[in-house]
Amino acid sequence: MISYWPNRQSIELNNEVAHLFFSTRKKFSYNLLNRANNSLYIDLLDNAAKDKLFCIVLLEVEKLILDITEIDLSLKNIKILNYKILYDLIQKSLQNFLSKLDKVKSIVLENQESNYWYATLAEHKLLLEYLLVYLVFGSLYIDSNIFVFDNINTPKQHVSILLENLIIQISDLVIFAIFESINSLSEITFFLKANNLCNTSYTSIRSISCFRNSLILQNFKYLYFSQPKAVYSSRYKVWLISSYGLIPKYISISRLDDLSRLSIIQSLFIYCIEIQDILIPYIEKILLILTKVIIYILINFLGSSIIFCIRALSLGIYYFQK
Repeated sequence: MISYWPNRQSIELNNEVAHLFFSTRKKFSYNLLNRANNSLYIDLLDNAAKDKLFCIVLLEVEKLILDITEIDLSLKNIKILNYKILYDLIQKSLQNFLSKLDKVKSIVLENQESNYWYATLAEHKLLLEYLLVYLVFGSLYIDSNIFVFDNINTPKQHVSILLENLIIQISDLVIFAIFESINSLSEITFFLKANNLCNTSYTSIRSISCFRNSLILQNFKYLYFSQPKAVYSSRYKVWLISSYGLIPKYISISRLDDLSRLSIIQSLFIYCIEIQDILIPYIEKILLILTKVIIYILINFLGSSIIFCIRALSLGIYYFQK
């Protein structure tokens, strides 16, 4: 039986939020290995380090919900300030994580300029805004045209998915910020080992170099190909914590606003998809017809050849007997 998220502010909503945070925290004890083909920056960390980072991010989300409730921030203001709220949430999670480590310098997020940073924060509404609305106000205040189900009948599992995705992606941005702030690969290796963070798969400079290069290519591909395709297809990629590791899934969501904010290069890729959608059915039909014609010709040619051979053989036998 499907359980639904509370519609409005109430004691029931408060209890569901508390239960959601508690059940999510319990999942951090699972195997947190990345089971996807795509890499994450947190793949550099071992299971214990991921657990610690996830707990820090969840704690910052809890503080954020309490702050919003305490200052009585309106739904309108949350929508206006959502980007800044997300930015501050990342900064606080980063500083909290750094405070528990040794020999680290202060990191300023303003210096972060990359395809990954831009692509992730461009989806700030999907990453944080809708989750905040669910946690603070209830499902009734979500636009009924955003998700495929009616906002009043929002499954609890849906809200849980949004929270897990937020935790994983903010954690990944934290490690990305640290990773990009360190000048050399040898310093990255030293940093991971000195703070007992290192995944055994990335203990050498060579392995970290390969990891970094693959992520650069992956982030470029995501920004200019995968993200526009997801926007065009009205889908959003989320990361979940399962019993056997971190897994990506796609959820259906209206992305008309995102479509209008795509860059020129991203829009060109959308046009390529449209051309592909138009041309491929016709090309498939032409190839199908050509295949049928070729098969027909081959069958007739082979049939005629066999008949000719049989007649020639029969005549040969006839004249041989005479």
